Amino acid sequence: MSAFRELAAEMDSAIFDELADDATIDGRPVRGMFSAPWLAPQVGRLNTGIVEPHLIVQDADAGGVGNGAQVIFDGLGYEVVAIEPDGTGVTVLVLRPST
Repeated sequence: MSAFRELAAEMDSAIFDELADDATIDGRPVRGMFSAPWLAPQVGRLNTGIVEPHLIVQDADAGGVGNGAQVIFDGLGYEVVAIEPDGTGVTVLVLRPST
């Protein structure tokens, strides 16, 4: 692994340790950053257009997760409907509320 990748991995771990919240994926505890569309995320004055809730996790926590996996965050249940690794060491799990 390159020095840059090692430093980036250390930085990601520090950020997730401080800023992420507890969640579970199929009963397995993970740390992630949850975002919900009803919070109307914005960039400057423009709406981002995000319409699905999602959980951002480190790639290691996304390993083995597939569509249909059950995510619990803040006592609410969600189902994974898409998995979007971004190539930087984190993966976005696109969610929909469980019925």
